[in-house]
Amino acid sequence: MIRAVVLDIGGVLEVVDDDVFPAPAEQRLGLPPGSIAAGLAALPGDAALGQVTEAEVRAEWQRALGLDDVQADELMADFWRWYVGTLDRRLAGWFAAQRPARLTAILSNSGPGAREAERLHGFEDITDDIVYSHEVGLAKPDPAAYELTARRLGVAPGEVLFLDDVEANVEAARAAGWHAVLHTGTEESIAEMERIIARQADGEGDRGQPPSTGSGQT
Repeated sequence: MIRAVVLDIGGVLEVVDDDVFPAPAEQRLGLPPGSIAAGLAALPGDAALGQVTEAEVRAEWQRALGLDDVQADELMADFWRWYVGTLDRRLAGWFAAQRPARLTAILSNSGPGAREAERLHGFEDITDDIVYSHEVGLAKPDPAAYELTARRLGVAPGEVLFLDDVEANVEAARAAGWHAVLHTGTEESIAEMERIIARQADGEGDRGQPPSTGSGQT
Protein backbone atom coordinates (compact mmCIF):
# COMPACT_ATOMS: atom_id res chain seq x y z
CA MET A 1 0.00 0.00 0.00
CA ILE A 2 1.20 3.52 -0.77
CA ARG A 3 1.52 5.45 2.49
CA ALA A 4 3.54 8.43 1.23
CA VAL A 5 3.61 10.49 -1.96
CA VAL A 6 6.84 12.40 -2.59
CA LEU A 7 7.23 14.99 -5.35
CA ASP A 8 10.09 17.00 -6.82
CA ILE A 9 9.70 20.77 -7.14
CA GLY A 10 11.48 22.32 -10.14
CA GLY A 11 9.98 21.04 -13.38
CA VAL A 12 7.26 19.19 -11.46
CA LEU A 13 5.33 21.23 -8.89
CA GLU A 14 6.88 24.34 -10.40
CA VAL A 15 6.79 25.00 -14.13
CA VAL A 16 10.18 26.57 -14.82
CA ASP A 17 10.65 28.68 -17.96
CA ASP A 18 14.27 28.59 -19.13
CA ASP A 19 13.54 31.60 -21.35
CA VAL A 20 13.30 33.70 -18.16
CA PHE A 21 16.88 33.10 -16.99
CA PRO A 22 19.81 33.23 -17.57
CA ALA A 23 19.78 34.41 -21.20
CA PRO A 24 17.63 37.54 -20.67
CA ALA A 25 19.76 38.58 -17.69
CA GLU A 26 22.95 38.13 -19.73
CA GLN A 27 21.49 40.22 -22.53
CA ARG A 28 20.44 42.97 -20.12
CA LEU A 29 23.90 43.07 -18.55
CA GLY A 30 25.72 42.84 -21.88
CA LEU A 31 27.36 39.53 -20.97
CA PRO A 32 28.32 36.73 -23.38
CA PRO A 33 26.07 33.63 -23.34
CA GLY A 34 27.06 31.22 -20.59
CA SER A 35 28.63 33.90 -18.40
CA ILE A 36 26.20 33.51 -15.52
CA ALA A 37 26.67 29.75 -15.19
CA ALA A 38 30.44 30.08 -15.57
CA GLY A 39 30.46 32.88 -13.00
CA LEU A 40 30.00 30.40 -10.15
CA ALA A 41 32.80 28.06 -11.17
CA ALA A 42 35.12 29.37 -8.45
CA LEU A 43 32.71 28.81 -5.56
CA PRO A 44 34.44 26.87 -2.76
CA GLY A 45 31.71 24.25 -2.49
CA ASP A 46 28.51 22.79 -3.93
CA ALA A 47 25.48 25.00 -3.32
CA ALA A 48 23.13 22.01 -3.72
CA LEU A 49 24.83 20.32 -0.77
CA GLY A 50 24.70 23.41 1.44
CA GLN A 51 28.43 24.04 1.19
CA VAL A 52 28.00 27.72 0.32
CA THR A 53 25.51 30.38 1.37
CA GLU A 54 23.18 32.53 -0.71
CA ALA A 55 25.33 35.53 0.19
CA GLU A 56 28.42 33.74 -1.13
CA VAL A 57 26.64 32.97 -4.41
CA ARG A 58 25.69 36.63 -4.82
CA ALA A 59 29.18 37.81 -3.94
CA GLU A 60 30.82 35.42 -6.41
CA TRP A 61 28.50 36.46 -9.22
CA GLN A 62 29.22 40.10 -8.45
CA ARG A 63 32.98 39.52 -8.43
CA ALA A 64 33.19 37.22 -11.45
CA LEU A 65 30.83 39.25 -13.64
CA GLY A 66 32.04 42.69 -12.53
CA LEU A 67 28.65 43.86 -11.30
CA ASP A 68 27.84 46.79 -9.07
CA ASP A 69 25.51 46.36 -6.08
CA VAL A 70 22.37 47.27 -8.01
CA GLN A 71 23.20 44.88 -10.84
CA ALA A 72 23.99 42.08 -8.40
CA ASP A 73 20.65 42.59 -6.63
CA GLU A 74 18.81 42.58 -9.96
CA LEU A 75 20.59 39.39 -11.01
CA MET A 76 19.56 37.63 -7.80
CA ALA A 77 15.97 38.81 -8.28
CA ASP A 78 15.99 37.44 -11.84
CA PHE A 79 17.42 34.14 -10.60
CA TRP A 80 14.78 33.65 -7.91
CA ARG A 81 11.95 34.64 -10.25
CA TRP A 82 13.15 31.89 -12.61
CA TYR A 83 13.85 29.41 -9.81
CA VAL A 84 10.37 29.49 -8.23
CA GLY A 85 8.67 29.37 -11.63
CA THR A 86 4.88 29.07 -11.82
CA LEU A 87 2.94 26.71 -9.59
CA ASP A 88 1.31 23.77 -11.38
CA ARG A 89 -2.00 24.24 -9.59
CA ARG A 90 -3.56 21.06 -10.98
CA LEU A 91 -0.71 18.90 -9.72
CA ALA A 92 -0.42 20.77 -6.43
CA GLY A 93 -4.15 20.32 -5.85
CA TRP A 94 -3.94 16.58 -6.51
CA PHE A 95 -0.90 16.35 -4.23
CA ALA A 96 -2.63 18.20 -1.38
CA ALA A 97 -5.71 15.98 -1.75
CA GLN A 98 -3.64 12.89 -0.93
CA ARG A 99 -3.81 13.92 2.71
CA PRO A 100 -4.84 12.64 5.18
CA ALA A 101 -4.99 9.21 3.57
CA ARG A 102 -1.29 9.41 2.76
CA LEU A 103 1.70 11.41 3.91
CA THR A 104 2.98 13.99 1.46
CA ALA A 105 6.56 15.21 1.12
CA ILE A 106 8.95 16.97 -1.20
CA LEU A 107 12.45 15.79 -2.11
CA SER A 108 14.27 18.57 -3.95
CA ASN A 109 17.77 19.27 -5.16
CA SER A 110 17.92 22.87 -4.02
CA GLY A 111 20.14 25.83 -3.36
CA PRO A 112 20.55 28.11 -0.33
CA GLY A 113 17.50 30.34 0.01
CA ALA A 114 15.13 27.93 -1.73
CA ARG A 115 12.89 27.27 1.28
CA GLU A 116 12.31 30.97 1.84
CA ALA A 117 11.79 31.74 -1.86
CA GLU A 118 9.36 28.88 -2.44
CA ARG A 119 7.12 29.73 0.50
CA LEU A 120 4.99 31.81 -1.87
CA HIS A 121 3.65 28.51 -3.28
CA GLY A 122 2.53 27.26 0.14
CA PHE A 123 4.38 23.95 -0.01
CA GLU A 124 4.77 23.78 3.76
CA ASP A 125 0.98 23.89 4.11
CA ILE A 126 0.40 20.79 1.98
CA THR A 127 3.28 18.56 3.06
CA ASP A 128 4.33 16.57 6.10
CA ASP A 129 8.01 17.11 5.30
CA ILE A 130 10.25 18.92 2.83
CA VAL A 131 13.73 17.53 2.26
CA TYR A 132 15.91 20.20 0.65
CA SER A 133 19.31 18.95 -0.49
CA HIS A 134 21.12 22.09 0.65
CA GLU A 135 19.74 21.63 4.17
CA VAL A 136 20.55 17.92 4.56
CA GLY A 137 23.76 17.73 2.52
CA LEU A 138 22.41 14.99 0.25
CA ALA A 139 21.23 15.34 -3.34
CA LYS A 140 19.41 13.04 -5.73
CA PRO A 141 20.32 10.54 -7.13
CA ASP A 142 22.39 9.69 -4.04
CA PRO A 143 20.68 6.63 -2.49
CA ALA A 144 21.12 8.22 0.93
CA ALA A 145 18.71 11.02 -0.04
CA TYR A 146 15.91 8.51 -0.59
CA GLU A 147 16.74 6.56 2.54
CA LEU A 148 16.70 9.74 4.63
CA THR A 149 13.35 10.85 3.21
CA ALA A 150 11.64 7.51 3.91
CA ARG A 151 13.12 7.43 7.40
CA ARG A 152 11.90 10.92 8.20
CA LEU A 153 8.42 9.97 7.03
CA GLY A 154 8.49 6.73 9.01
CA VAL A 155 7.57 4.54 6.05
CA ALA A 156 9.12 1.55 4.29
CA PRO A 157 10.63 2.10 0.81
CA GLY A 158 7.90 0.06 -0.85
CA GLU A 159 5.27 2.37 0.63
CA VAL A 160 6.58 5.48 -1.17
CA LEU A 161 5.37 6.84 -4.51
CA PHE A 162 7.71 9.39 -6.14
CA LEU A 163 7.43 11.81 -9.07
CA ASP A 164 10.45 13.51 -10.66
CA ASP A 165 11.25 14.94 -14.09
CA VAL A 166 14.84 13.62 -14.19
CA GLU A 167 15.22 10.02 -15.33
CA ALA A 168 18.34 9.37 -13.22
CA ASN A 169 16.45 10.43 -10.10
CA VAL A 170 13.52 8.17 -10.95
CA GLU A 171 15.82 5.21 -11.60
CA ALA A 172 17.60 5.80 -8.28
CA ALA A 173 14.25 5.89 -6.48
CA ARG A 174 13.26 2.56 -8.00
CA ALA A 175 16.64 1.12 -7.00
CA ALA A 176 15.89 2.28 -3.45
CA GLY A 177 12.65 0.29 -3.51
CA TRP A 178 10.30 3.20 -4.18
CA HIS A 179 7.50 3.28 -6.74
CA ALA A 180 8.55 6.05 -9.13
CA VAL A 181 7.14 7.88 -12.14
CA LEU A 182 8.98 10.05 -14.66
CA HIS A 183 7.06 13.30 -15.03
CA THR A 184 6.08 13.93 -18.64
CA GLY A 185 2.96 16.05 -18.17
CA THR A 186 0.50 16.84 -15.42
CA GLU A 187 -2.41 14.68 -16.51
CA GLU A 188 -0.19 11.78 -17.56
CA SER A 189 1.68 11.81 -14.27
CA ILE A 190 -1.47 12.00 -12.17
CA ALA A 191 -3.02 9.12 -14.11
CA GLU A 192 0.09 6.95 -13.66
CA MET A 193 0.36 7.73 -9.94
CA GLU A 194 -3.31 6.94 -9.41
CA ARG A 195 -2.83 3.66 -11.29
CA ILE A 196 0.04 2.69 -8.98
CA ILE A 197 -1.91 3.68 -5.87
CA ALA A 198 -4.88 1.58 -7.01
CA ARG A 199 -2.71 -1.43 -7.88
CA GLN A 200 -0.95 -1.27 -4.54
CA ALA A 201 -4.27 -1.05 -2.72
CA ASP A 202 -5.22 -4.27 -4.52
CA GLY A 203 -1.99 -5.88 -3.35
CA GLU A 204 -0.21 -6.00 -6.73
CA GLY A 205 3.51 -5.22 -7.01
CA ASP A 206 4.39 -2.28 -9.28
CA ARG A 207 7.40 0.04 -9.20
CA GLY A 208 6.09 2.19 -12.03
CA GLN A 209 6.86 1.66 -15.67
CA PRO A 210 9.21 3.93 -17.61
CA PRO A 211 7.09 6.07 -19.97
CA SER A 212 7.75 5.98 -23.69
CA THR A 213 8.63 9.69 -23.81
CA GLY A 214 9.72 12.43 -21.49
CA SER A 215 12.65 14.50 -20.42
CA GLY A 216 13.51 16.62 -17.43
CA GLN A 217 15.79 19.29 -16.13
CA THR A 218 18.69 18.55 -13.91
